[in-house]
Amino acid sequence: MRNTFYPSELVSSAYNIDFEKLYEEGYRGVIFDIDNTLVPHGAPADARAEALFKRLRNIGFDCCLLSNNRKARVDMFNRNIRVHEIWLANKPFLRGYREAMNTMGTDTGNTVYVGDQIFTDVWGASRLGMYSILVRPINPKEEIQIVLKRFFEKPVLNAYRRSGYYSNSHEISAEALQK
Repeated sequence: MRNTFYPSELVSSAYNIDFEKLYEEGYRGVIFDIDNTLVPHGAPADARAEALFKRLRNIGFDCCLLSNNRKARVDMFNRNIRVHEIWLANKPFLRGYREAMNTMGTDTGNTVYVGDQIFTDVWGASRLGMYSILVRPINPKEEIQIVLKRFFEKPVLNAYRRSGYYSNSHEISAEALQK
């Protein structure tokens, strides 16, 4: 059995994911973390985020934002995006992931999770058997509790590199995620 701290894929940015390929492979729902996955912490949706969600709708995906933040933060980001949202999700607990899939009408076999943190985003999605994509954080400036998590992520990222689990077919190496 694969380590639940290992994502299915490593990609440099949520904006570089081949969503068309994922749709061809049968995925129909995408769950996103917001802060440092799509925009810097606390920032509203920008033109790039809005274009991404328009692209996802055109492909045929249903999307949900899954955040540990409060409603006001998630609503602010989602104002122009207008996708499903779950706030105060308490990731990595599984309730939020399940609620997101239920809201979209998807299941673990056809849902992708995209996030920037191993111990919340990836761990929760992987425990459910969901396809998970770990992206590089957008902004190195983070709140202290996130900085502490990043400290503990480093050995896991090093283990990715040493294990050879991620081949050259992945866009980014585990080592590059640490930078």
